[in-house]
Amino acid sequence: MTVHPIAETIASLMPRAKTELTELVAFQSVADPAQFPKSECEAAANWVADALRSEGFQDVALLDTPDGTQSVYGFLPGPADAPTVLLYAHYDVQPPLDEDAWLSPPFELTDRDGRWYGRGAADCKGGFIMHLLALRALKANGGVPVSVKVIAEGSEEQGTGGLERYAEAHPDLLAADTIVIGDTGNFRVGLPTVTATLRGMTMLRVRIDTLEGNLHSGQFGGAAPDALAALIQLLASLRDEDGTTTVDGLTADASWDGLEYPEAEFRKDARVLDGVGLISDGSVADRIWARPAVTVVGIDCPPVVGATPSLQASARAQISLRVPPGQDAADATKLLTAHLESHTPWGARVSVEQVGQGQPFKADITSPAYTSMADAMSVAYPGEEMQASGMGGSIPLCNTLSSLYPEAEILLIGLSEPEAQIHAVNESVSPEELERLSVTEALFLVNYARSKQV
Repeated sequence: MTVHPIAETIASLMPRAKTELTELVAFQSVADPAQFPKSECEAAANWVADALRSEGFQDVALLDTPDGTQSVYGFLPGPADAPTVLLYAHYDVQPPLDEDAWLSPPFELTDRDGRWYGRGAADCKGGFIMHLLALRALKANGGVPVSVKVIAEGSEEQGTGGLERYAEAHPDLLAADTIVIGDTGNFRVGLPTVTATLRGMTMLRVRIDTLEGNLHSGQFGGAAPDALAALIQLLASLRDEDGTTTVDGLTADASWDGLEYPEAEFRKDARVLDGVGLISDGSVADRIWARPAVTVVGIDCPPVVGATPSLQASARAQISLRVPPGQDAADATKLLTAHLESHTPWGARVSVEQVGQGQPFKADITSPAYTSMADAMSVAYPGEEMQASGMGGSIPLCNTLSSLYPEAEILLIGLSEPEAQIHAVNESVSPEELERLSVTEALFLVNYARSKQV
């Protein structure tokens, strides 16, 4: 079988890619100064900026966004009259969670069992390396046929909206004919996939107060209202007995029309324990791509070790609500807030604070750019055809870009297939997927440039 020259070039560049991803993963770039020093994010941003400069990008800048973080921008001019393509990734990462549960240090890229492990390896530092590989391969094979803008976000995982607000205030900066968001993933390793939909999200913190101070549970328990018990009862109201999300007024019965997700495969991907059932009803695809889903992502309460026999005067939780296409995240926020306020028991005092929000997104996969992407994927993945799936996660910037540039085509690809276990311990990236998706992106840019010449 004849190997495409671009594929040969990218294969030769993989050792360099591993070295660079090792350097980038080493930055503890969690965009929350309460958890990690802000200097780690700043160092990662400077690394990304230096990488763009070394590839000949112009106007490279660290953009100070309204949420206090930095996004990195650069522009690589192409041939006269060539279309402009915006390539997106983010360099901030989720916290590593339980570092003791990692089989290797989370900020040290480790080669194990054919995968590269480290926080951000797939989501989404690997996405930035994918962009570099594609552009380097094009330079080595006749040049980059389009003008390229790169934007690497610094707070995507926090959902604080810094880049969205900056783009709205500087609408010309990210304008492009088409946009490639390198922050999703194939349905599974080896199956080329574009993401057709993203659920939006809202993030709320709820606090319950019942007493002026903690009390002895033996002396006062049974009559004094315990804030932690009130919070548990409130959180339980967000799901019914089979686990279906039940926020008052929020529809949760839509269906997914497209690629299905077999339950056995989902159980394996989600690492569900034997004998434990899945929650809610409908197909797996319905539940994770087409319907809202509430998750309690954190609770402030006394830990088991060192706990005392006390009634708690106050308790707090953070709640994530995923919002499917067809529903408005702002409306969902209002409904969730009203639900929390109305279902708080015993007249307890309740306060609700919004800490993040992003709208759902639906791509037009019938647009011409998708033909260029399908052709590219058929070469990078011989014998496979491009598939379209949903994604339960959120990328709030997509809707901002769609609103600012309604004529631009938006495509979503990336390295976060199920085995990557993004946001969990032992996150990893498949180097084969990094290689094939870099080939895909390079060939897409060639195909797209040709399509605009016709």
